[in-house]
Amino acid sequence: MTTVTDGNTIVIHYTGKLEDGTVFDSSEGGNPLEFVVGEGEVIPGLEQGVIGMAKGETKVITIPSELAYGPREEERVFEFPKDRIGENIDLEIGQQMQMFRADGMPVMAMIIDKSETAYKMDCNHPLAGKTLIFETRLLEIK
Repeated sequence: MTTVTDGNTIVIHYTGKLEDGTVFDSSEGGNPLEFVVGEGEVIPGLEQGVIGMAKGETKVITIPSELAYGPREEERVFEFPKDRIGENIDLEIGQQMQMFRADGMPVMAMIIDKSETAYKMDCNHPLAGKTLIFETRLLEIK
């Protein structure tokens, strides 16, 4: 029986959950996920978790934050003056916007709080610092 190894292109259906059972993403009812194992196309913990699976097999893969989106870093939370956004723009808590680092690379920031003079921004990935649980079903090894 053929099982998944590094370099295989595989097709899976998955449901991603948090430890409290909250579903954050799923391919069920839509297109399955196809990726090459070992190429860094998905988070490392998912790549590692599918190794050894056989076609048709289901598996629950628990992924610590270090093998998912990394730890939550408080230095990625900062205050941004409202006057640097522009006049007549009022961003809402929970809204995301693209910003640019000093080196010109884009980064997504979420508004997590606001005051009269500033927005509190968080550039951590929304799933940073969280253990992720993927319920997977291997559809195909190409």
